[in-house]
Amino acid sequence: MLEKKWTAEAIEKLYQQTFIELLYQARTIHRQVFLTDEMELCTLANIKTGACPEDCGYCTQSGHYKTDLKREKLADIDSVLAQAKIAKENGSQRFCMGAAWRNPPEKDFPQVLAMVKAVKAMGLETCVTLGMLTTDQAQALKVAGLDFYNHNLDTSPSYYEKIISTHTYQDRLDTLERVRQANINVCCGGIIGMGESRNDRINLLVQLANLPEPPTSVPINKLIPMKGTPLENVEPIDNFEFIRTIAIARIVMPNAMIRLSAGRDDMSDEMQALCFFAGANSIFYCDRLLTASNPDHERDLRLLKNLGIKTKSNQVSDESRC
Repeated sequence: MLEKKWTAEAIEKLYQQTFIELLYQARTIHRQVFLTDEMELCTLANIKTGACPEDCGYCTQSGHYKTDLKREKLADIDSVLAQAKIAKENGSQRFCMGAAWRNPPEKDFPQVLAMVKAVKAMGLETCVTLGMLTTDQAQALKVAGLDFYNHNLDTSPSYYEKIISTHTYQDRLDTLERVRQANINVCCGGIIGMGESRNDRINLLVQLANLPEPPTSVPINKLIPMKGTPLENVEPIDNFEFIRTIAIARIVMPNAMIRLSAGRDDMSDEMQALCFFAGANSIFYCDRLLTASNPDHERDLRLLKNLGIKTKSNQVSDESRC
């Protein structure tokens, strides 16, 4: 399906539709592009924890906040590969590695490249999120075999400065452009429920849909208010508003994998099912997302089985573990 340019006015009209009509429209588009009874499983591994110099208001790993998070150095390659092996056995197609950095340090970057090469050799799709990249770093990741680079825009350009002050929205856009120039697939989405307005959600979707090449993978996160961060007491977003946002992401980016990401642990099975109906066709599968909780794998398998949804690899067994 061909992508088109989207305006804030057009996306606002989508939000104004009745809930049922919006979901029907999103489902219709989803059925035109994807198998609707199939779910992509991804596993996210934390390869370096804490002491990040950035001040992202939602993140426990920021060195600016007192979150009692234990600081850890870059993981050794054997421990990362052990996690990747389990992820593959559990049916994950993609193995994502996240490091709490502003940008990859020169001394650690070769070890990350070695991780990418080794995980790729296992037959898994590879993804990393390492902060901002230089052109040379993006090219080196491509040579190492990286399939996806995750770098979320988080929110609208106007609301961004209320969440992060240590780098700009343009900094994020610049890294995305370097990733594209290196011919690495872009994984880029946002966080919903950080106190932003619907207008901010509209403008986030405008930014994502109108990137020079729309992301092939779009994680939509529901904020998990973390103790010690500036957003720990933010008022939760309405569930129907969140599901609407999933549906609109499907409509404006019809060819993307829409990943229902952080926040699933607090969602009912019924809410997740509505998100899947609205167009989400990918989840993070395992008990932790960096420093946040995630539904345990048994719950996920039970939900997918109840909904008649199979995994893309179709290799997940009842004995899967994380």
